[in-house]
Amino acid sequence: MVVRKPAKVLVGSLVLACLGAGGAIAFGGAEAGSTRAVATAAMGGAAGAAPTVSASPRGASPVMKLSGFDGPVTPDEIKSFRSYVQTLTPAADNIGNQWAQGHSGEDTKAMGLVYEVSADRAVLDRMIGFCDAVLSERDDLAARPVGQHVLWTGKVGPAWPDDVAVTPVATGGEQGDPVGHLADCGRLVLQTPALWHQPVTTGDPHGYGATYLDRAKRFVAEADAAVDRHILARLLDVSKGDRQYFAADSPYKGGQPVPWNQQMMFDYGFQNLAVAHQLLGDDPQRVKRYDLLVQTSVDWFFSQVRKYTDHAGKPAYAWVYAPSTGDPEDNDHGSLDCAGLYRAYLSGRYGITPAMMAPLANTFVDVMTKGPRHYAGRVDGTDGTGNSAPTADVRSGWLLMAEFRPDAYQKLMAADFPQGTTTADDQFSRALMLKFRRNKPKS
Repeated sequence: MVVRKPAKVLVGSLVLACLGAGGAIAFGGAEAGSTRAVATAAMGGAAGAAPTVSASPRGASPVMKLSGFDGPVTPDEIKSFRSYVQTLTPAADNIGNQWAQGHSGEDTKAMGLVYEVSADRAVLDRMIGFCDAVLSERDDLAARPVGQHVLWTGKVGPAWPDDVAVTPVATGGEQGDPVGHLADCGRLVLQTPALWHQPVTTGDPHGYGATYLDRAKRFVAEADAAVDRHILARLLDVSKGDRQYFAADSPYKGGQPVPWNQQMMFDYGFQNLAVAHQLLGDDPQRVKRYDLLVQTSVDWFFSQVRKYTDHAGKPAYAWVYAPSTGDPEDNDHGSLDCAGLYRAYLSGRYGITPAMMAPLANTFVDVMTKGPRHYAGRVDGTDGTGNSAPTADVRSGWLLMAEFRPDAYQKLMAADFPQGTTTADDQFSRALMLKFRRNKPKS
């Protein structure tokens, strides 16, 4: 199941560094990034006692440095990221959602983005190592104590439980991310034919395939297995027009529509699997099925948002945490919503236009931005506590929306990189993607 923690929040004039899956902060804090402080009792709004803060168990990480906000991605920026990821160690299991919005999940996504920007083989090799790890830790493949746990389905299955100390062992939206990592890595290799028949530089410690092509095929096949035998077989009910609901007997939100941020996790896997199979040319029915699930999810989101004109005279969106609920979306989960929609937008597969994305950017820039380093906790501009607490940083999903508000690009980047450096790899990788796209030659 997906449990989110609040990011850096504002309490009066005091900026408190809190754990932020989904909220990257320069010099600490990320969508489960690197060096940070963890607040055990986050407060929201302008009143209340300061939370107790303890040191991050991850320890210090080297910084990554931007050469500047303008201009193309530089070799020094790629070198900075490459050096950083060499210091990382994959999680030993998915307890606490380490492979979803935990450290290793966001590390893997960041590597994928930077490889797309740079084609740096060392970055891809590190991503392959992380995908080797996540696959080896799947419940049905890993030995105890990591694997072989009977899930809520009554079976040991192709899933990554985040808490095996409870009965029944539940699964939720976090299952989409490990599948997405495997599929994304497979897709990136399949898009690099020059590597296919070369041996993977870092070897084949798990026997998943000696060459890059063999490894990509194995990752795709195992991602399919998790979809076929758990996600679509038991966890999700897509019988209502291909919309995503949790199965009626699921101990986690049984029978309820999947929250938007968790749909983005599933879509991450489906989208990359669709592209991978299209590149392989091996299963057009899978391509069609996966694309339909993502298309339905995207269409459902845009049909549910309320479009209005904000105080700056621009179109903005208001939406809720999950379909058919009344809870305004919060800053944290909204960042994840935006990151998932941006992935789908970049694919060019689902009919998402810049005009459809721009109101997301306007929502953050015009409605949620309350002042320098003060961003509202909800998409309607109000504040709450926890995930709905105001933040002092621009969470990395919202940062991506700067593509659609170029007039705000410098200000948003400066908010997260006041000295040009960060220890948050999700923040850094998304900044590089923005720079890459801003400087990409017009076709």
